[in-house]
Amino acid sequence: MERTTSPFHLMLLAVVCAVLAWSGMAPYDRVTWWLEVAPVLIAVPLLAATYRSYRLTDLLYALVAVHCVILMVGGAYTYARVPFGFDLQQWLGLSRNPYDRIGHFAQGFIPAMVAREILLRGRHVARGKMLGFIVICIVLAISATYELIEWGAAVALGQGADEFLGTQGDQWDTQSDMFMALLGGAAALLTLSRWHDRQLKAL
Repeated sequence: MERTTSPFHLMLLAVVCAVLAWSGMAPYDRVTWWLEVAPVLIAVPLLAATYRSYRLTDLLYALVAVHCVILMVGGAYTYARVPFGFDLQQWLGLSRNPYDRIGHFAQGFIPAMVAREILLRGRHVARGKMLGFIVICIVLAISATYELIEWGAAVALGQGADEFLGTQGDQWDTQSDMFMALLGGAAALLTLSRWHDRQLKAL
């Protein structure tokens, strides 16, 4: 039986589209905007196309929407200039705008749950320690791939990629970004696995 469209899912889609429109109106750097929101422009149509045939859990749709918003806000301002990041920098006494760290934490947190859902629903891996290990490996592979994309952008665009890279003078920025993704993936598994399991059973 064909399932109806969830109002909750429509609300999430409306929020993502609204933020996308806002972020694209007058971004700080148009090239950086395209680079930052590219995952959104790929993921949203893909999720819409598979909505009937492979419906995800409400939890996962919500997490993806949050990740989209993080990416689009970063695209609008560039990660090093997001106002909320400056507020955090002041509140926490940091030496740099930490919004990019939030982005890379999310880059581990949300993909971890995506990987977990696909692995469990496809019965590729049983629940247990091996599931967690494989999910973390996937998270780190995604993070490493993104860092390679940043490297490619730096080679292709030269100084034009500075806003996209957002290193803010940190020579260990790549390693720090991957570590934040690792923390995000681990945090997702530790905090959301039981909730996720309940939603998977309800599908």
